[in-house]
Amino acid sequence: MRRFASATVLGLCFAAAAHAGERPEFLSSPDPAAAKLPFSEAVRSGELLFLSGQIGTVPGADNALAKGGIGPEAEQTLSNIRSVLERHGASMRDVVKCTVFLADIADWPAFNEVYRKHFSAPFPARSALAASGLALGAKVEVECIAQAPRKTGKAR
Repeated sequence: MRRFASATVLGLCFAAAAHAGERPEFLSSPDPAAAKLPFSEAVRSGELLFLSGQIGTVPGADNALAKGGIGPEAEQTLSNIRSVLERHGASMRDVVKCTVFLADIADWPAFNEVYRKHFSAPFPARSALAASGLALGAKVEVECIAQAPRKTGKAR
């Protein structure tokens, strides 16, 4: 299983590199607070969109996490991912790989319940692991890779 996931990510990287001569496009968030952070919300390389990890912060709530535990945080995290994807011309159906970081691996079943509401078969490839600490004390962080072809005739 690990070999398959590694091969999948390696294949995605080669696909991105196939667009030789194209420079990666570093995409920022419209949120002024995010402009101060030392990373892009997404990077487009070829036809792939690499999203930075998202946690369950509520938009406009000054980096406050969704209250109520893993369920509400996971819901907000995946909603944040949906927003980033849509802002950059993709959707949840375009996601090919997710990496899930959990503060407590015991939250895995609760996370999966929420995950199934946002993704349907065929599901993206996925890895998950427990972390000793996540930004802002979050219970979950998710990063994704999506296929997002550039639209011809439009500057991005």
